[in-house]
Amino acid sequence: MYKVDLLPDLKDASAIERRRNREQQRQSRIFNAKVRTIGVDVATLERQVQERKTMEGVENARDEAFDADRQQYDKIAQMLEQRQQQVTHGLNQAVQDFRDRQQQPGTRREFDLYDPQALKKDRPARVCDDDPRCGPASLQKFAGEDLNEKERRKMQADLTHKWLTQQTDARQRSEAQRKYADNLDDKKRVELDERAQNLNKLEEECKKAVNIATKNVNQAQALEASESRRLEKQQEQDNNFAEIYNHLTGDILTENPATAVSGFGPHRMIAYRWKGMTPEQLKAIREAQEQQRQEKQRVNEEERQQNAEWDRQRCLGAQAAMTLEQQEELFNKELRKRMDSYNQQLGREQRAHLEYLEKEVYTNNPTAHYHSQFNTTTR
Repeated sequence: MYKVDLLPDLKDASAIERRRNREQQRQSRIFNAKVRTIGVDVATLERQVQERKTMEGVENARDEAFDADRQQYDKIAQMLEQRQQQVTHGLNQAVQDFRDRQQQPGTRREFDLYDPQALKKDRPARVCDDDPRCGPASLQKFAGEDLNEKERRKMQADLTHKWLTQQTDARQRSEAQRKYADNLDDKKRVELDERAQNLNKLEEECKKAVNIATKNVNQAQALEASESRRLEKQQEQDNNFAEIYNHLTGDILTENPATAVSGFGPHRMIAYRWKGMTPEQLKAIREAQEQQRQEKQRVNEEERQQNAEWDRQRCLGAQAAMTLEQQEELFNKELRKRMDSYNQQLGREQRAHLEYLEKEVYTNNPTAHYHSQFNTTTR
């Protein structure tokens, strides 16, 4: 079966030698550690490096943008903080100013208890004889005593003279004011009289003008009313004539069938306007019904023939299916027989091949020299 003892062909030997030389040249390139580039994709590495640089540039730009935004936000925060400090300082200054202006120590209710100038501001024990603080038990004044009589009489005389002078001046001023008021009253009365006369004249003239205007307006309204009644009467008469003409020539009396057509299509009618179908429409309906009856009869005949044909086809199909099923069963039986015989033949050949391999081919066990042959080629 296997011809292992035949001499090799020269063409095959030259091909083998050529492949062996190419393999040696390839080994000289592959196993040289300085020039080999096994598993390295320079273009991909360069692209990855470029992508990495691009990504780093994008990240750097984003970081710079974030830094710029952060600096801007810091400046805004500092400005807001300064503004808040200014507002707080202004409020504190306003509070302090209010305290300085409205909340002085002297305005406090209990300030008289700790006022350092209390003794300087305090009143003496006795100011004069009429001091209300000097009561009966003070022993500062006795009944019948008048130590300041001269000053009191002089002051009373001065006061009396002053009162008289004031009364005289007041009387003179009142007299002058009365005279001035009487003069103004007289002038005002004269002016009012003149104004009343002028107003009466103007009122009479206005009444005359109003009466004339009213008369003219009434005359114009009377003319307008008469003309309006004439026009209304003429319009009513024209409307009556038009209505009579419309009734005589209208669709109701003439029974126009076009008025029954609906606005949704010529095939739809308005029920309260429809006067019945015309003879032409009835004739067309009967002709359409006759055509439909004939068409229905033809369709029924075609359907009956089609059903009969389908029944015949189903019978033929059932018979053909039974015949094919029988043929398929016979074919499967024959195929199983052939497969069994073929499998038996393959089993015999496989057993013979295994016996040949065990007895003729695999006669030597692998040694260390066999394993050292691996990893010596570039394939």
